[in-house]
Amino acid sequence: MSRFFIALLPPQDIQDYVNQIKQHFADNYASRNAQNSPPHITLQPPFEWVDVDVQAIEGLLQEFANKQRAIPITLSGFDAFAPRVIYINVVRSQELLRLQADLMADVERNLGIIDEVSKTRPFAPHLTVAFRDLTKENFKAAWTEFKQRQLHFEFTGEKLTLLIHDGSRWNVKAEFNLLSAE
Repeated sequence: MSRFFIALLPPQDIQDYVNQIKQHFADNYASRNAQNSPPHITLQPPFEWVDVDVQAIEGLLQEFANKQRAIPITLSGFDAFAPRVIYINVVRSQELLRLQADLMADVERNLGIIDEVSKTRPFAPHLTVAFRDLTKENFKAAWTEFKQRQLHFEFTGEKLTLLIHDGSRWNVKAEFNLLSAE
């Protein structure tokens, strides 16, 4: 069994910028766990799956992506899940909400993968920069620094990414291009 999740990754230049922010949290606030994955917007939270049957996930994602249009994504400022997580806010658009809901429904219907927590609360798209290893004291200090900090990026989410956990960090396993936005 391996752990997987499905996400949208921003373009490399935005990933590089976000990784600099993650490094700032590691250097200044002793929060390193966010560095264990590339910057991403989680669409399907982590789940366990049998390694030998990864083709089933990849086939489903390819089929799903072939029916979905690329979507506009806007990153705007910082927010938090106090008292442990600081993230870059992802503006909730109808396209993003629909993509996430349709993906989770497709994965549940065709693969039996269900995330019970996601069924009980609304989708809150975000890009984590400081994670659960952020102490409450460091959260307060970091939040003072970041809550008013300006950040704005716009990009097109053009592919779904399947990530796999190697025991210490998340790595890209496969990518699936969405249809061009028209």
